[in-house]
Amino acid sequence: MARPDKAAAVAELADQFRSSNAAVLTEYRGLTVAQLKTLRRSLGEDAQYAVVKNTLTKIAANEAGISTLDDLFNGPTAVAFISGDPVTSAKGLRDFAKDNPNLVIKGGVLDGKALSADEIKKLADLESREVLLAKLAGAMKGKQTQAAQLFQALPSKFVRTAEALRVKLEEQGGAE
Repeated sequence: MARPDKAAAVAELADQFRSSNAAVLTEYRGLTVAQLKTLRRSLGEDAQYAVVKNTLTKIAANEAGISTLDDLFNGPTAVAFISGDPVTSAKGLRDFAKDNPNLVIKGGVLDGKALSADEIKKLADLESREVLLAKLAGAMKGKQTQAAQLFQALPSKFVRTAEALRVKLEEQGGAE
């Protein structure tokens, strides 16, 4: 029978897996406490970085319906549970790993889909959600402006054509 403290730890980890948009597994071997503190700050407010026990975390992930991470639970493991924008936290992890090669990104999960370490690095290269939404809004506004100009051009072209026809008819009528 499982000890109550371990069962509580598994339940808490399973809740974190369920409530997070993404989770990134890292190996932190060789990092100091001060470096881990800096890493936690670089992830942003919407991420929680926790050093975990592999066996308990594997059980918790499976309870949360995530079995794709089983192979990554070896060696000293820490998990970044991301509840906000995963791009921001992925950038924080990537940038910290550049300065501190002891941090190794193993892989993760985003909205239930497994991500390799390379895919997490690609995610970090994306622009933030707000920037992408702003670009989308700008593109949509530009298309609306083009449509408005097109709809405005049709009546004015009709008026010019009708005026040219009227002038032509007057010239023909005056010539007879």
